[in-house]
Amino acid sequence: MPSLERLATHPAVRLVGVVTAPPRPAGRGHRLRPTPVAEAARRLGLPILAPPRLRAPEAVAELLALDPELAVLADYGQLVPAPLLELPHGALNLHPSLLPRHRGATPIQAAILAGDRETGVTLFRMDAGLDSGPIVARRRVAIADGETAESLETRLAAVAADLLAEVLEPWLRGALEPEPQPETGATLSRPLRREDGRLDPGRSAVELERLVRALRPWPGAFLETAAGRLNIHGARVAPAVPGDEPGQFVAAGDGLALATADGRLELVLVQPAGGRVMTGAEYRRGRPWIVGTAVGAAPRRPGPDGPPEGSLR
Repeated sequence: MPSLERLATHPAVRLVGVVTAPPRPAGRGHRLRPTPVAEAARRLGLPILAPPRLRAPEAVAELLALDPELAVLADYGQLVPAPLLELPHGALNLHPSLLPRHRGATPIQAAILAGDRETGVTLFRMDAGLDSGPIVARRRVAIADGETAESLETRLAAVAADLLAEVLEPWLRGALEPEPQPETGATLSRPLRREDGRLDPGRSAVELERLVRALRPWPGAFLETAAGRLNIHGARVAPAVPGDEPGQFVAAGDGLALATADGRLELVLVQPAGGRVMTGAEYRRGRPWIVGTAVGAAPRRPGPDGPPEGSLR
């Protein structure tokens, strides 16, 4: 959306159409809801195209009927057909990583998961490969401590809009020569699945804390407990304590932590299934018996004195 808004006021271009995903069911009533990009385009008075499949011949014909000279993509998510790649000024893609590192579907999450200290935005001319086209311009962005995928995406979107606005005019007059991507250092990120959010205590606390941040807001990190699924919204790393057993919930002051293969993962913000977001300390106060139980324990009905039968206090 920041890039669309900058393009709408850029003196070097005239927008002839905005392509976005079709409306999707949302909310309790499952009413069709247009994408935020479609809503922004409507406010700007721009024609909106929302083909289910961009590569369909009828979709390509509809786009080419607008007689575009340039296509600009930002987080679109569909393969782009060859006729759009062959426009007079090509198709430029704003990609949220420092290509060739973290090509693919989830570059922002991949950078956090890898522990990268910086990422950025790459503007490249698209070719038939996957994020493999020559680089037009790049901007580096430091990854802050505690950064989530959500906050990093917001910052990168603003950087991308600025970069596009700066580069567009010299690109259109042929003053920029794109450079081929280097062959070394390329990595590929894959689409995320809900199961990717399952925290495995067999990994280190450092890795799990990155996972919590990288998968926020979607698909989200979670643990299976004797009290049911527990969604993890915030966590931090702490040193292990003698006697810790990986996979066991342990007390951390008045809060709650998970013992891992290397260190403890303190559970700062959690949300039980069907409940509200709360601190780890609040969660533990309501379920003091959780300390000493193991991740993956089968849910059990509370006994007459509160904790599930057989659990450890």
